[in-house]
Amino acid sequence: MTSTTVRLDTDGPVATITLANPQKRNALSLETLHELTDAIHAVPDDARVVVLAAEGPVFSAGHDLGEMIDRPAAFYDRLFADCTTMMESLHRIPQPVIAKVQGPATAAGCQLVASCDLAVAAEEAWFATPGVRIGLFCTTPMVPIVRSIGRKRAMQMLLTGEPVDAHTAAEWGLVNTVVPVDELDKAVDELVATILRWSAETIAIGKRAFYAQVDLPEPAAYEVAQPIMAQNAAIPDAQEGMSAFLEKRPPMWKGLS
Repeated sequence: MTSTTVRLDTDGPVATITLANPQKRNALSLETLHELTDAIHAVPDDARVVVLAAEGPVFSAGHDLGEMIDRPAAFYDRLFADCTTMMESLHRIPQPVIAKVQGPATAAGCQLVASCDLAVAAEEAWFATPGVRIGLFCTTPMVPIVRSIGRKRAMQMLLTGEPVDAHTAAEWGLVNTVVPVDELDKAVDELVATILRWSAETIAIGKRAFYAQVDLPEPAAYEVAQPIMAQNAAIPDAQEGMSAFLEKRPPMWKGLS
């Protein structure tokens, strides 16, 4: 793929998508949103894990406000529709997506972290939804954020615009782990290595099921989850995994690799 603000690199089973426009604080301009979407769709089928990283001191400052002044209504419709498409693409690919957050993530940048399946943050990172301070409520960022941290905490971020430090973000559930910045690479690598131990086909099935049921009432969620688990039980990797457990040996996965 040809890109000016986003880079896609592959190293064996790991694909890394990097926000590569630090001069603009990795702002999510319309161009960058399109390049991110293209990068997500371009992740190779044989990649097992995706890491979403960023260059420079800021993970992402959110939308590029400079391109949002005095534009026709159709521009805003397109901007936020295309942003939603990109965020939803993170859930639709079969690979787990890990946000590697080295610095501040604000507004749609915070939305991007919340939209990833997992997130590891450096202690220097912080998170905010400051749109209320400029008259533009963080309405679309709140969608994945409230699903990560709950109503009262999300409303606190949305109504005050106050930043949340990395350790608080971990306590609230916005990120999984916080480490010193010089240990960020190691922490992400360890998480990737753990995921790579398991069947890629099983993980793809599980990720798809997770997002299909997560926002449903319990009875409806079971209606989604039960047949998927029954189908999962019949695949070769599940049969191999159960047999290996009973036989006290390491499994030899036969599915996607």
